[in-house]
Amino acid sequence: MQDLKLSIIQSDIHWEDIGANLAMFEEKIWQIGSTDVIVLPEMFTTGFTMKASKLAEHMNMRTFKWMKQMADQTGALVLGSFIAMVHDRYYNRLLWMEPGGNFKTYDKRHLFRMADEHHTFSPGESLLIGHWKGWRICPLVCYDLRFPVWSRNRWNASLKKLSYDVLIYVANWPQVRASAWKTLLDARAIENLSFVVGVNRVGTDGNGVEYNGNSAVIGPKGDPIFQVEGEEAIKTVELNAHSLQAFRDRFPAYLDADDFSIEFEQVQDDYLPGLS
Repeated sequence: MQDLKLSIIQSDIHWEDIGANLAMFEEKIWQIGSTDVIVLPEMFTTGFTMKASKLAEHMNMRTFKWMKQMADQTGALVLGSFIAMVHDRYYNRLLWMEPGGNFKTYDKRHLFRMADEHHTFSPGESLLIGHWKGWRICPLVCYDLRFPVWSRNRWNASLKKLSYDVLIYVANWPQVRASAWKTLLDARAIENLSFVVGVNRVGTDGNGVEYNGNSAVIGPKGDPIFQVEGEEAIKTVELNAHSLQAFRDRFPAYLDADDFSIEFEQVQDDYLPGLS
């Protein structure tokens, strides 16, 4: 496992304007340079809207093709969520897009009932753990951050490995709850002995909700590697593979973790790509 270059884009989002957002994020992506992973916010094409019937896209359409183009042109894994429609259901769907067109999806499991997201979207039932550049990566969406059981990093005794090395949250997390965002990101890193990445937006959305970003990269001891608040930002950080493994070897708290299972849980782990 070599070091991993990971780039985050903290940005304002044009409200419910897919074309404007794709054009804007394309310009921002071209400012990055060489990187391994590019992470965009939650619902980066629309903002956090419940107008799914108006804005939802089928797979293999506009946003899907744009992400494929970005991955092909940059040579990087591109991550971000958008509003997807599958069999007359709407999903807040994170798309994992690799150069060459291989992709995976993760549908937001925990829907934010305080904004009636659970009345508009269907919840996901599968946890995604993908492999990229020798790293195991688990991408989740916003409100999932509040539910540590779903993201628990488990020890596989037969493989002698933890489930993942990097936990990534894409979000539209409001400024009014910024302290919870910071605290929970730190906690997820500490309890899972993993790098944690949180990519949030800034600005004010069409509902008048304010966002101050606080996008962050946190080390497995809970130590901050990077954080930016209140402004648009593009940042590339390098995750050190040796330091991660050395800390896990020195402090193997995962060996004392409680065993448990989640009802109806499924785990996608490098499944064959295909439209869903």
